[in-house]
Amino acid sequence: MKILITGGCGFVGSNLAIYLKKKIRNAQIASLDNLVRKGSRLNKIRLKNHNIKNYNFNIEKFDKFKKLPKFNLIIDCCAEPAIEASKRETNRVFNTNLIGTFNVLKKCLKEKTNIIFLSSSRVYSINKLRGITRSLKILKPLKIKKKIDEKFSVESASSLYGFTKLASEKLIKELFFETRLKYIINRFGVIAGPWQFGKQDQGFVSLWLAKHLFKRKLSYIGFGGYGHQVRDLLHIEDVCEIIYLQIRKLNKINNETFNIGGGPRNSISLKNLTKRCEVLTNNKIRIKKTSRTSIFDIPYYVTDNKKILKFYKWSPSKSINDILSDIYFWLKNNKKIRNYF
Repeated sequence: MKILITGGCGFVGSNLAIYLKKKIRNAQIASLDNLVRKGSRLNKIRLKNHNIKNYNFNIEKFDKFKKLPKFNLIIDCCAEPAIEASKRETNRVFNTNLIGTFNVLKKCLKEKTNIIFLSSSRVYSINKLRGITRSLKILKPLKIKKKIDEKFSVESASSLYGFTKLASEKLIKELFFETRLKYIINRFGVIAGPWQFGKQDQGFVSLWLAKHLFKRKLSYIGFGGYGHQVRDLLHIEDVCEIIYLQIRKLNKINNETFNIGGGPRNSISLKNLTKRCEVLTNNKIRIKKTSRTSIFDIPYYVTDNKKILKFYKWSPSKSINDILSDIYFWLKNNKKIRNYF
C-alpha cells in the first residue's frame, strides 16, 4: 500500500507516518510538508530515520503536487490549525486549508485514490458552544455533562479555520459524489503527546507542561482569566490507532463523518491541568490573569465518541496521566528542544 500524508512533518502527521510504517507490512509511506512550522525540520529527520521521504513544497502549488507518484490513500493532515491566525493571516489559512484540500481531491479523482481527512471540532458554531455555559465570565469550575456529537450546530460562525475545515468536508462529499472512491472525515478535538511543539492557541497541553518544567511565564486567557475552561484530551497514539483501524476497514466502513476525542473521562480545566503539571514537574510558576476573551474562543468542549465506538468498537486507551507523563519524559529526554517553547 502506498500512502501519502500531507502535513507529514507536523505533530500528527509525523507520528502517524511512523506508526503506520511500523504497523502496515510493506507499506510505502511518504510525506508532503513545506517545513515552515516550528519543529517540522526535526520531524523530517525522524521520518528520514524510518525511511519516509518528504516532498518539500506548499500544498497549494498544484503544478508540483500533480507530479507526485500515484498513491492508494491520501491522509490529509495539512492545515494551519491556530484559530487566531484566522484573523492575522487570512490568505495563508484559506490557501493552505481549503485550496490545499481541493488540490488533494483533484489528484484523488484523477488517480482513483481514497482519502482520510482530518477535520476539527472547531467546525461547530461558536455561539452555540458558548451557549452551553451560562456566562462568558466563568467564576467557578464548570459542572457540565454535555457531550458534542456530529449533529451539533454548524450553522453560525466558527472562525475562518473552522470554515475552511467545514468547507473541505463539503468539498470531499461533492467531488466524491457518484464515484466509487471512499472517504472518512474525522473531527478531532484536542490532540496531545510527544513531539508537539505547542503554542498558546494550538497544542496548549505540551506548552503548559513545558512552561512549568522550564519555569517560564504563562497566562489564563479569557473568560475572566480564572482558568476554568474545559477541554477533553486525546493522546496521539490513540489518534494513530483509530486511523489505522479506519484504513483496515475502509472497504466496509466509508463515506462517514466522526467526532473523535478524549471524551468525559479525559476532560480537564486549565486550572486542574496546572495542578497536575505542578505535581509532575515539582515546579510552581506564577500564572497571570487576562480576562479579555477572544471572539473565537469557547469555554467548553467535550467529545461524544458514541458513533466512533459503534462503528469500530474503539475508545481512547490513554488517560490524561498517560498524556502528561509521555510529554514530560519527552521534554526531559530531549533538552535541546526547550528553545522551541
